[in-house]
Amino acid sequence: MSTYLITGSAGFIASRICALLLHAGHTVLGVDTLTPAYDVRIKHHRLARLQTIPGFNFAHLDIADPKTIQSLKDLLPTPPAAVINLAAVAGVRSSVENPWLYLETNTTGTLNMLEYCRQAACPKFILASTSSLYGDSGTHPHKETDDTNHPLQPYAASKKGAEVMAHAYHHLYNLDVTIFRYFTVYGPAGRPDMSIFRFCQWIHEERPLRLYGDGSQSRDFTYVDDVARGTILGLKPVGYEVINLGGDSPHDLLELIALVEAEAGAKARIEQHPMHAADVMATWADVGKAQRLLGWEPRVSLKEGVARLCEWYRENRDWAKDVHTED
Repeated sequence: MSTYLITGSAGFIASRICALLLHAGHTVLGVDTLTPAYDVRIKHHRLARLQTIPGFNFAHLDIADPKTIQSLKDLLPTPPAAVINLAAVAGVRSSVENPWLYLETNTTGTLNMLEYCRQAACPKFILASTSSLYGDSGTHPHKETDDTNHPLQPYAASKKGAEVMAHAYHHLYNLDVTIFRYFTVYGPAGRPDMSIFRFCQWIHEERPLRLYGDGSQSRDFTYVDDVARGTILGLKPVGYEVINLGGDSPHDLLELIALVEAEAGAKARIEQHPMHAADVMATWADVGKAQRLLGWEPRVSLKEGVARLCEWYRENRDWAKDVHTED
């Protein structure tokens, strides 16, 4: 069994990766600074569940702080088998308001974790990146070879910086790097700043549903367990690879709303608003590379995933109904 260092461990995707590795018998050091980028109650909910699983240890550290490098070396005298770097500030819209925060955490924080790998002689680095790098090119499905040099928001720009910094460390220090570009990840205990969690809460509680645009925008929704499983498969040696993880089946927002309505047994009270300039009309992942290199493909349909999310919401409704979901 191995030890893994996972940053952003109270986050949505990272907490599922932690759980899968722990249930497989591995040891995990989870790192998170528990920033209030969104309602921290949901981060504490995820963290509390992890802390019940044997083999999980937690460190309240900020990857954007260079002092964290030494702290991690002290906590892990023997280098971990891999660093899985999922600590990030996410969200395309809010990055327009505070781009400095995104640069600090997503780019500088990644540099600090790469430097930790160099100093600690950790052989493997996994980086969570984003489908937002593909922008609104109109080319679908998106391949890893598509142009990503023209990001449309600071969020995407900060992740592009992280990707190329990881390549530099691969080239200079022979660090094995797998970069995953995730496509609209959703599921139980998901991010409350994303539309699918909001729709779930708003429809169940019969609150007005704020819809930006006419609802024809499509997203390649990807269930969190599929993403976590694919990320773990990326622990294999690859040299340096960028790999899409997506549902490979885009759905528009009106279809998503209808699925949540069916699960909730309630009708959405839609309030239409103009589409945000930072949003794109469509995302769709070409997952052929993930299939070839990792033997991965998505397993959970949007209908099944929405059902699981809504079931989780109803089980946790006493507090989840109060999670902040407004802009």
